Amino acid sequence: QKIMNSSNLLIECLKSEKIESGSMYGQFLIDSLSSGQGITIGNLLRRVLLGDLKGTAITGVRIAGVKDEFSLIPGVREDILEILLNLKGIVLKSKNLTRQFARLRLHGPAVITASSIQLPPEVEIINPNHYIATISSSHILEIEFKIESGTRYRLANELFSDKFEDFIETDAIFMPVQKVDFKVENVYDSLNNVKERLFLDIWTNGSISPEQAIFSGSNLIIDLFKSITEHKINQEKESIKEKTQTKPVDPYTHIAIEELQLSVRPYNCLKRAQINTIG
Repeated sequence: QKIMNSSNLLIECLKSEKIESGSMYGQFLIDSLSSGQGITIGNLLRRVLLGDLKGTAITGVRIAGVKDEFSLIPGVREDILEILLNLKGIVLKSKNLTRQFARLRLHGPAVITASSIQLPPEVEIINPNHYIATISSSHILEIEFKIESGTRYRLANELFSDKFEDFIETDAIFMPVQKVDFKVENVYDSLNNVKERLFLDIWTNGSISPEQAIFSGSNLIIDLFKSITEHKINQEKESIKEKTQTKPVDPYTHIAIEELQLSVRPYNCLKRAQINTIG
C-alpha cells in the first residue's frame, strides 16, 4: 500500500495488523533517500512519535469510603495500590482534549473490567476486557475517574490533588506510540550511485493506527520547521540589534604578562612590581 509519492520520495506501508489487547503494528518503507538522510529521518521520526503525540489516560480516582492509598475496600480482593496499577493499563481514546470524568458503580459479587466504566460520549476504551478488580461479596464499589490528555509519561505530583478534593493522583501513560524501531539499507543503481531505504516499525496502543501516528508525527515536524522559517526575519533583526549594542573588545588590552613570553629577569621584575597585565 503506497501512502505518498512526492518528489521521488516513496512511503509505503508493508505491514499493518492488530496484535494482542487491541495494540497495533505497522511497518513502513521510505525509499529513494539520499546518503545520510535515512538515519536523520529515522531518528527524528522516532523522537517525535514517542515524545510529542498526544494521548488520553486516567490521571486520578476517587473511591467511595477511601481516604488514602492505604485504606482497605470491604469485599474487594485487591488493595488500592493494585487497583491503581491495573488502571494504568486501560487504553483510552478521546476526541475531546479537555478534562473529563467517568464513573463506575457495581454491586458484588462481580469481576470488574474496563467495560464496566461509564464513559463520557467522546471517550472510548480500546481494551474493554482489561481487568481492574474483583468484588467477592455483596458490597457496592463506586469509583470516579479523572481523564486528561497529554504527552509522554506523567508521574503523580502528589497524593491528593488540591483542585479536586479526595482524588488520588495516579501515574499516567499518555503515549499512544509504545515502540519505534528503524533500520537503513543502502541501494546501488546501475551507475553505482548510492540511495538509502528506511524501514520503520511502529507499535501503538490501539488508540491510533501506525499510519495515523506517522502522519501526525510528520505534520508536527513540518509545523516545527515552518515556525522556524516564519521567524527567520525576526531573528535576523534581533541579531543586528545585538551587534550594534555590543561594544568591540580591543584584543591588545589587558594582556597577561604570561602571554608575552618574556625572559626570566623582566618577568620577575614585573611580578615584583605587581604588574600582571599590559595594555
